[in-house]
Amino acid sequence: MVIVLKKDISDIYKSELRNFLKNNNFIVNEIVGEESTVFAAVGKLTIDYREVEILPGVDRVIPISKPYKLASREFKKENTIIEIPNNRGQIIRVGGSRLVSIAGPCAVESLDQMMSIAKRVVESGAVMLRGGAYKPRTSPYAFQGMGVEGLKILKEAGNAYGLPIVTECVATEHIEGMEKCGVDVYQIGARNMQNFELLKRVGALNKPVILKRGISATIEEWLMAAEYLLSSGTESVILCERGIRTYEKATRNTLDLSAIPVLRSLTHLPIIVDPSHAVGIRDKVAPMALAGIAAGSDGIIVEVHCNPDKAMSDGAQSLYPEQFEKLMRDIDVLAPVVDREVSRIRIYNDGAKKESKIDKFSSDKVICAYSGTRGAFAEQAINHYFENKVQSLSLSSFRDVFMAVHSGKADYGMIPIENSLAGSVYENYDNLLRFDDISIVGSIKLRIEHTLLAKDGTTVDSIKTVFSHPQGFAQCSEFLSQHPQWNLVECISTANAASDVAKKDSTTHAAIASSKAAAPNNLCVIKTGIEDNPRNYTRFILISHKDFAKQIEFDKEDLICTIAFSTKNEPGSLYKCLHILQSAELNMSRLESRPIAGQPWHYMFYVDVNISKTKKEQGVLDLAIENLSKQSEKLRVLGIFEELN
Repeated sequence: MVIVLKKDISDIYKSELRNFLKNNNFIVNEIVGEESTVFAAVGKLTIDYREVEILPGVDRVIPISKPYKLASREFKKENTIIEIPNNRGQIIRVGGSRLVSIAGPCAVESLDQMMSIAKRVVESGAVMLRGGAYKPRTSPYAFQGMGVEGLKILKEAGNAYGLPIVTECVATEHIEGMEKCGVDVYQIGARNMQNFELLKRVGALNKPVILKRGISATIEEWLMAAEYLLSSGTESVILCERGIRTYEKATRNTLDLSAIPVLRSLTHLPIIVDPSHAVGIRDKVAPMALAGIAAGSDGIIVEVHCNPDKAMSDGAQSLYPEQFEKLMRDIDVLAPVVDREVSRIRIYNDGAKKESKIDKFSSDKVICAYSGTRGAFAEQAINHYFENKVQSLSLSSFRDVFMAVHSGKADYGMIPIENSLAGSVYENYDNLLRFDDISIVGSIKLRIEHTLLAKDGTTVDSIKTVFSHPQGFAQCSEFLSQHPQWNLVECISTANAASDVAKKDSTTHAAIASSKAAAPNNLCVIKTGIEDNPRNYTRFILISHKDFAKQIEFDKEDLICTIAFSTKNEPGSLYKCLHILQSAELNMSRLESRPIAGQPWHYMFYVDVNISKTKKEQGVLDLAIENLSKQSEKLRVLGIFEELN
């Protein structure tokens, strides 16, 4: 059973509760979460759980019917996200909205081999490096691995490219050496899935563990093996489907993709697939990897070798680096379809600033990305916000801006979130949820003045086609209604519209854009002030990677906190959530709703609340968020920041 403790429980009551459970033959694990602390009591239920519920300091008791307790969805309703740091300060997150790729050879063979493979896989998109130092082989005469020397090589290659290392632990006597070499993620192979003593020893390390499914194991047996790891101390278990033994002989094993959606309903643990061991045939690995992503896995682990024909083990199933690169490009394309984004190692600059805060007046080395070309409104917002002190980076889409911030190509991104006339930019609300490692760190409101731009010599009467962003058209609807004969062509930004018109080099084409887009594109202003309302403002938000955020502080007392949450499917659920904000005397300045992808008639609500720095320091906001998380189904704080007008 899961025992949720009251927040004000005393150490004495906590100790008495622990002793009571132990005296009734329960194994007790204390788990401290962001919202609450729980005791996970594992054992045969010999008492009525209501006897526990009335004990001092106990908030509530959740009985669990599954034989696997800590791994069950009953124990934890939200998906677990496992955080694995690299040597550059980046956190690799397995689970959530990210897709991770783990790649490397079956076995460590030499330093040169590992360095060359690490370089190739990180360039393609891998975020962890795999390699076997101890190899459990069917034949005692086959290559058994390099042992400790192999671990040292693997770690050196991983550190060189910012890749945490994954390697298999095959025996308890190897653990001490693996710890000394700094193994980041332990792997329990299929042959050892039910080696319970090994599971207990590895679990006690409190390190992330990849648990592969045994070749003939049922899903319940697999989850019971995970329970050994969880009950022994670790909270970070990743399940890996690597194929099971069936009567089929066309492939090495049969990849059980149906296990992924089944596991989703049974456990909160993240799930990855290993298509290399599942099929054992090089040209079948990529399609099965993509199938695993489509089925809902959180990532893949594949074997890659620069010269697989000469590999000392499993060369036939190892991808060439070029094949892995192609696979990662395909995953990039597939990821948005399954509402995910691909995780990557951030660009590393040894001379980059390491401070958590930067002076806005000395940030000349900072790069801020935006969607569009020179003269875009977003670029103007960057110049206003940073007072022309940073380098702006032009990209082709909002998603590219988020990707640039995630990868380290840019320190910040400036994206529009709403317009006073045309409403919200819903694509960016969706991006904020999809990129769960991105936070809002600032905001600015910019007045939008639209102009009609065209080639020199163009007149209003000669124009036949007008280019602009959909928001640009919406904000100039009255002006456009006077020219119904014009053909309207949508572009990804108003600045791109100006660029497209310049390329047309025709007096029949025009763009609705900022006047600042005229000079860079060698265009002329045909008409100014064509927006419907002179009080036309767009609110831009400044985004940054939350692990590397360089917060800019201004002398403002007021802060904005943006929260996204979904409500329970019950009467008055939204009212109850908003009442929490009202009770905390937090002024809600914005409320927006968006459908949740893949969940018809379910919505995510976006709320902006205003709060003073003083109230925040007093813990008012933290308490409100804590209460809101209990009332809602899912909650994320998207950022706490200052806004410039």
